[in-house]
Amino acid sequence: MNQQFRQDAIIELVRQHGYMSIEQLTDHFAVTPQTIRRDLNTLANDGRVRRVHGGVGIESSTVNTAYSTRKTLHLEEKERIARCLAEQIPNDASLFINIGTSNEVIAQALLDHQGLEIITNNLNVAAILQHKEDFTVIIAGGQVRSRDGGIIGEATIDFINQFKVDYGIIGISGIDEDGSLLEFDYQEVRVAQAIIANSRRVYLAADYSKFHRNPVVRQGNIAQLDALFTDRKPPEAIQRLLTQHDVALHLA
Repeated sequence: MNQQFRQDAIIELVRQHGYMSIEQLTDHFAVTPQTIRRDLNTLANDGRVRRVHGGVGIESSTVNTAYSTRKTLHLEEKERIARCLAEQIPNDASLFINIGTSNEVIAQALLDHQGLEIITNNLNVAAILQHKEDFTVIIAGGQVRSRDGGIIGEATIDFINQFKVDYGIIGISGIDEDGSLLEFDYQEVRVAQAIIANSRRVYLAADYSKFHRNPVVRQGNIAQLDALFTDRKPPEAIQRLLTQHDVALHLA
């Protein structure tokens, strides 16, 4: 069994049992403890599991990884995804860009475009785009989240509902096997739902780690997307749903 398959199998075991010790994993895969420790360190660094004394547990479904950590996680993959998505956005288009570190990388990738009009509830996205003189950048009103510069609340939803744009670019914290798009913050989810409802086309950017996370708040479903941009083939159950609902899959 190669490393990738073994790591995916570790995640599945942890999901089934809630906790697996290094000794249990060593016996199960017939490898050395050093090999298992390397796997667990990789998975923990990727935010897919949580290291605990003597083993590994499932990541929290109620608390997201710190913003400063998420900014550097899977950065190379996010950059590839961002370039791939940016290629699908024409010049002179209107778009929403919501909260998330992937969306901040996408904003950077859009700087070579011309004539975009961007409505965002992400202060970091606005800061990236503000110097483009041929862009119109509109910031939604509402409550600013100090931890990541996201803007949320009823005022934000009301503001978003005033627009109808060509493209809604959204991120997500987790994608369940049944196609549910999952987040940690209920208020953030309500804004994202307004973005989806007011976009002619909805593009989701999600690196492969998001297929192994299970936050607690339901934002929507894969069926609401027009395209998914990711860095590896999704699990088979997700691929079937994409085909069933005619959602384009772009692999970066």
